[in-house]
Amino acid sequence: MPNRLKDALSPYLRAHADNPVDWFPWGDAAFAEASRRDVPVLVSIGYATCHWCHVMARESFSDPAIARLLNERFVAVKVDREEHPEVDASYLAAASAFTPQLGWPLTVFATPEGRTFYAGTYFPPRSIHGVPAFAEVLAAVDEAWRERRNELDETADAVATALDAASGAVTAGDLPDLARLESAAAVLAADEDRLHGGFGRAPKFPVAPVLEFLAVSGPGGRALAARTLKLMGASPLRDPVEGGFFRYATRADWSEPHYERMLTDNALLLGVAAELGRGDEPPAFAGQLAEGIVGFLTGRMQLAAGGFASAQDSESVIDGERSEGGYYRRDAAGREGLEPPALDTKVLTGWNGLAIGALARAGSVFGLTDAVAAARRAADYLLSRHRREDGTLVRASLDGVVSPATATLEDSGMLAAGLLELAAATGDARYASVGRDLVDRAAAAVPEGTAVPFAAPAGSDPVLVARGLALPVDPAEGATPSGITACADAAWRLHALGAGDRYLELAERAMRSVAGVAAERPIAFGGALAVMARLAAPLVQLVTVVPDGGDADEPGRRALLDATRRHAASVSTIVTERQAGEFAEAGFELFEGRPASDGEPTAYRCRAFVCALPVHAADELDALVHGR
Repeated sequence: MPNRLKDALSPYLRAHADNPVDWFPWGDAAFAEASRRDVPVLVSIGYATCHWCHVMARESFSDPAIARLLNERFVAVKVDREEHPEVDASYLAAASAFTPQLGWPLTVFATPEGRTFYAGTYFPPRSIHGVPAFAEVLAAVDEAWRERRNELDETADAVATALDAASGAVTAGDLPDLARLESAAAVLAADEDRLHGGFGRAPKFPVAPVLEFLAVSGPGGRALAARTLKLMGASPLRDPVEGGFFRYATRADWSEPHYERMLTDNALLLGVAAELGRGDEPPAFAGQLAEGIVGFLTGRMQLAAGGFASAQDSESVIDGERSEGGYYRRDAAGREGLEPPALDTKVLTGWNGLAIGALARAGSVFGLTDAVAAARRAADYLLSRHRREDGTLVRASLDGVVSPATATLEDSGMLAAGLLELAAATGDARYASVGRDLVDRAAAAVPEGTAVPFAAPAGSDPVLVARGLALPVDPAEGATPSGITACADAAWRLHALGAGDRYLELAERAMRSVAGVAAERPIAFGGALAVMARLAAPLVQLVTVVPDGGDADEPGRRALLDATRRHAASVSTIVTERQAGEFAEAGFELFEGRPASDGEPTAYRCRAFVCALPVHAADELDALVHGR
């Protein structure tokens, strides 16, 4: 039996390489083999730090009897959902026709054409609580395939037809004004767990995009975001030793977490802490929480080459036994001498973009130079390894080896937005120029007449396209912003930096495409609502220019720079005169004619590019901000 997974890029696939199952990686070859043999396809989707994926692997995919049945009666395909998010999204949508309990491992049965006729999630080795044993499911599917094939084909066609109809559903509407955004925040507030923090009942997730929206939605929403983040930060959802947040908790009080730690959750929650750290009287916990997350990201998740790992596993081996969470339940002294849970060292472009942006923002707001340096290291790695000479992006890499997976819209948008935040934090116009190029390419890839103004430049996954299974980009958001939202956010940031009104129009068009549903379902559209809130708010720009080669640590100068970081603004940056000139030369109008007058640091505060007279002192900037 060939071992097709041993050289896979994905650590998740490599973990299954020694199974007795004759696995195929995602690709045309699996479906061609199923067609040749006229057997159904099992598509098993998961990720490296998924607890129940590990469990099903040990219980079922390592079982020789189950492997024999799979190998004789099916073609088995193993997919890393993080490497192939479009594949995951397509089959999740199809699986929703069969089970409301969507999650991973996702277990899908499809025709040789790839169309789903049955699906579920985790199946145990023995029937329990009404869930059939995996071997029973395989036997039933095999029998139905051989004896009731027409029924399965009809089911597959019906599911495909329903997905086609749903993918064309209109969600467009007018952009919400501040009053409507406040109403959306009130909907979330009504579902708040005031005792423990968070929303709804167990299991509970941090829903970081929702907290980002609340933090920028107005005073009431900001207070709700602060309460929630503070309670989560003091709960078992956060590792008090290494500072990172776990994926979710099974109880309302955030106890009994599932212990995997994701790059996405921690990057986005760091961004929320930084957002709360701006403005007058920021909560004291925000800076402390940010420092903890920065320590986790830089100390545990950042790889030697510069990029960030995707996640850290929940399981480790302690005293010869596999333990979920055993490492994390120990204090610092108890962890000494233990091997930490494994990292999924796969570097994902979009997810690294989130980390770059969050570290840059937090570093700027709280004066954390190590955070900005880590963001720059990651950005330089991505631009050298994940951006080809022709400007196109790579979806993923492992140890410098590039994945064949197609880069998605989230890769373009998240990396672009992260680079723009890094440009503001460092004063390096180079990052802003690359961010603009990524947004331009996503806008240029859109077919004429399409409502959404962004598309993945590389197109959809070719295996899905060939089988008519590719879906439009899903605008809904759970753990991360959608690709549409990420591109809109980047376009808004480009406009704020003075790249032109075209980018404001792109951001508004993108958000109108989901505005019809976002305000009614805020828990599922937090990232989009955050962009809409920024679009609805006055555009405030703050640029402080320091003389080239000047001593920024001189007390008077330091006070102005600290005030620049502290004050809330749509976009805020500190640049040298040379850097201001480079931004202006690169086409960012906000920086034109911005000298450090009289050889002193000079702050320019503008509202939609109409600027007040420049000031040189922190108290003068404070007076401008507060209208004195």
